[in-house]
Amino acid sequence: MKLHADPQTHLNTVTAYGPGFVEINQVRHDGNLVVAPDAPVTPWSAASFEALTVDDFTALLTLKPEVVLLGTGSRQRFPHPRLSHALLAARVGIEVMDTQAACRTYNILMAEGRRVVAAFLQD
Repeated sequence: MKLHADPQTHLNTVTAYGPGFVEINQVRHDGNLVVAPDAPVTPWSAASFEALTVDDFTALLTLKPEVVLLGTGSRQRFPHPRLSHALLAARVGIEVMDTQAACRTYNILMAEGRRVVAAFLQD
């Protein structure tokens, strides 16, 4: 017996990912990206992991997340705590992982009805 998840087509879902891109609802997006279940998919102003700023994280608060997933490219890298301090001060959790893991985790949390925002960096 095959089991299939009931797709929630009205929500932004990661349908594929690969080097340099993330596909949301079967639409390919190249480069860095911010995704929330019920908001427009937007390019992320962060230029690269090394160029992350406080403002890059503060801007994510406008989406009112309960948790932010930071996908850091092909490998997991942790930003300096001062960069994400605004999230912690607003009592928003942040989880850091490579972008592929962040894509998978985003879909799980989104399907559970969580207020998740994913910020995906590409290498």
